[in-house]
Amino acid sequence: MAASRMDLDGRPIKPITICMIGAGGFIGSHLCEKLMSETPHKVLALDVYNDKIKHLLEPDSLPWAGRIQFHRLNIKHDSRLEGLIKMTDLTINLAAICTPADYNTRPLDTIYSNFIDALPVVKYCSENNKRLIHFSTCEVYGKTIQSFLPKDSPLRQDPAYYVLKEDVSPCIFGSIEKQRWSYACAKQLIERLIYAEGAENGLEFTIVRPFNWIGPRMDFIPGIDGPSEGVPRVLACFSNNLLRREPLKLVDGGQSQRTFVYIKDAIEAVLLMIENPGRANGHIFNVGNPNNEVTVRQLAEMMTKVYTKVSGESALETPTIDVSSKEFYGEGYDDSDKRIPDMTIINKQLGWNPKTSLWDLLESTLTYQHRTYAEAIKKSMAKPTSS
Repeated sequence: MAASRMDLDGRPIKPITICMIGAGGFIGSHLCEKLMSETPHKVLALDVYNDKIKHLLEPDSLPWAGRIQFHRLNIKHDSRLEGLIKMTDLTINLAAICTPADYNTRPLDTIYSNFIDALPVVKYCSENNKRLIHFSTCEVYGKTIQSFLPKDSPLRQDPAYYVLKEDVSPCIFGSIEKQRWSYACAKQLIERLIYAEGAENGLEFTIVRPFNWIGPRMDFIPGIDGPSEGVPRVLACFSNNLLRREPLKLVDGGQSQRTFVYIKDAIEAVLLMIENPGRANGHIFNVGNPNNEVTVRQLAEMMTKVYTKVSGESALETPTIDVSSKEFYGEGYDDSDKRIPDMTIINKQLGWNPKTSLWDLLESTLTYQHRTYAEAIKKSMAKPTSS
């Protein structure tokens, strides 16, 4: 396999060993699958949980047995971390608190998880001359310039004021009391630290800014494979409502605009970064699909149609209800108006473009969720019979 694989410049790809922090999560599980099934690379998979990658770890007869090892650890306080990074060629850091409901209700945890806990990873990579691929977020862009323009301004139609470019767009956040921006600020600061390590100490790095990666195994369904009181991200929230036959809750009318990209398309981009360091090092990459742009209200309407198709269930008479952001997320919440990625840099450096339409990625995700969760949810909702 190794002999036949070539990079984008026609050079043979040599097998490497990867230290993947957060390998047990949504993105990590899909990346591990890709690396095991299509490459000769080895993975040291680090995480607190391994439920989403158990199918890759057992049994020993799997074709990639021996190429993936799971290490149960929390990077906050584990002396093994530097040794594991030293053993590998590349570190990929996926670890984060990245649930919007936590940003203003658990701001300290959010800042510590996304900045303080990431510091040793950057330090160990820099001091040991190890390459780093760090996962950031599209939230570092904050609000668009367009959102500050008068409603009747013709400039609002100019993409220069709302399309987000890695090397040009400013990072505009709300006031300090809007603690929702704790996540974006922490992520931006660790980006700046990584960039400075590259400039001053020669750290080889790539920064990834995901724009709403969607697919099977994303987030959690409250009360089933996550806390009952938890609030996952928008698509998982809507999935939870659909599975429970509840109206989908539209925060502040669902007017925010978002783009969504299929996880398998996005993982193709990450593999290109892994295997083409000469093209990826020193770059920040938007990874999203600007063709899949919708308002959150439009997303809710489309998900209702897709779920009706995959489940065979009729739609509710009242499929959506409006709620305020204060009611849904609590005090201190704020939001960006739209997040549309510019794809120029990743297309130029890696030749990557997403392929999957919004309808198709929703159909794949909702089919998985209906198959995986529908029975468990019915049981959880069943009322105990009185004796």
